[in-house]
Amino acid sequence: MSNVILKSGIERTGKVLQVEAMFDIAPSKSATTTIIDNIPDLSTRKWNIGLIVGASGSGKSTIARHHFGELVDPELVWDENKAVIDGFPAQMNVKDVSMLLSSVGFSSPPAWLRPYHTLSTGEKFRVSMARLLAEHPEMVVVDEFTSVVDRTVAKIGSTALAKTIRKKDQQFVAVSCHYDIKEWLAPDWTYEPATGTFRWESLRRPDIEVVIKRCHRSAWELFSRHHYLDHQNITSWIVYVAFVNGEPAAFCSVMPMPHGKIQNARRIARIVMLPDFQGVGVGAHLMNVVASAYVADGKKIYATTSHPAVINGLNNNPNWAMVRKPSRVQKQGKSSTIGKDVTSSRGRVTASFRFVGEGNEQARRLLPVPKEYKHG
Repeated sequence: MSNVILKSGIERTGKVLQVEAMFDIAPSKSATTTIIDNIPDLSTRKWNIGLIVGASGSGKSTIARHHFGELVDPELVWDENKAVIDGFPAQMNVKDVSMLLSSVGFSSPPAWLRPYHTLSTGEKFRVSMARLLAEHPEMVVVDEFTSVVDRTVAKIGSTALAKTIRKKDQQFVAVSCHYDIKEWLAPDWTYEPATGTFRWESLRRPDIEVVIKRCHRSAWELFSRHHYLDHQNITSWIVYVAFVNGEPAAFCSVMPMPHGKIQNARRIARIVMLPDFQGVGVGAHLMNVVASAYVADGKKIYATTSHPAVINGLNNNPNWAMVRKPSRVQKQGKSSTIGKDVTSSRGRVTASFRFVGEGNEQARRLLPVPKEYKHG
C-alpha cells in the first residue's frame, strides 16, 4: 500500500480563525489530504478498460492524475460553424468517421451534420467519446464519466463504448462516481480510492429486455428525424417498434416489394434507433425478429441501405446475405432489381440483402403478418 499526499498552504484570515474556534479545529497553516493508492503495475497484464469509482471527494481524480497525468481529460475544441463530422482528424475519411460514430451509438446521419453545440447532452457525450478515441488511439482517461447524462444513456452508452474500445484494442479509463455503469462498462479492473480496493474483473453485461410490438404507422413521428430519408409511401408501411424497459427504442417498417420474378417479396423500408439506445444491437435484433416472422408466413424479406454501419452489420450477420454489393443505382422503374428503393435510392450508393435465417412461428404469431398482404 502507498499513499498520495496533497499539501497546500492556508492563509490565516479572520474567517479561518473564526471557523476553527466554532468547531474546535486545531489551528494549522496548511491542509493535508492523504489518499490511498493501491493500483498495481498495470503493465503486467493485458487490459482495455479500467474504472476508478467512488463518491465525490474520495480522491478519484487525484489518483487518475497521479497514474495517468496528461492523459486525463484531453481538451476537445469544436467549431461552432462546422458539423461534428468535420471535427475529426483530417486523415479520417467520411466512412471511417461514420463507422466510429455508429460504433459508439451515435448513428443518426442528420445529427452528424449539426454543430456540436446544437446536440443533446447524450449526443454530445457519445460524439465526444468517439473523437477522443480517434485522437488518442493508445489511451484516454475521462474524468466525471457519464456524470452529465441520464442513467439510460450512461448504461447503454457505456456498453457501446466498451465494445468499440475492445474491438480497436485501445485502453480507456473511466473515472466516475456512478456505480451503476460498472456491469455495463464491464471493466477489466476497478479501483475504489475510498477503501483502497483494487480488483481485476471479469464481468458480464446485464441482459437487455426487448419487447417488440406491431404499432400504428404514426409511431414514425417519434423516429423520423433520426433517419436520413423522407417517409414516402408511409401508407403502405406495416410498423413494428422495439421497447426497452417499456420505452420505445427502435422502429422497423415493412412494405410490399413488387417484382417481376420474385413472388411474395417484402422489404424493410426503414430501420431506426433512438439515440439513447444505439450501439447495443437492439436494431439488429428487431430486424431479425420481424424478418423471421415474415419468413414463417412464406414471405421473402429484403433490405436496402446506404448506411456504412448497417451494411457492415448485415454483412457480418449470418441471417442476412448480400444480394447486391454497394453500388450506385442509376435506372429504376417497373423492372427494378432486388432491393432497389424506387422512391429514394436513386443516385446513392446502396447495398441490398436478403434474410436467409429460419422462420420463427412464435414471432409470426406475436407479430401477425397483415391480412392485406397475405397472398403476395
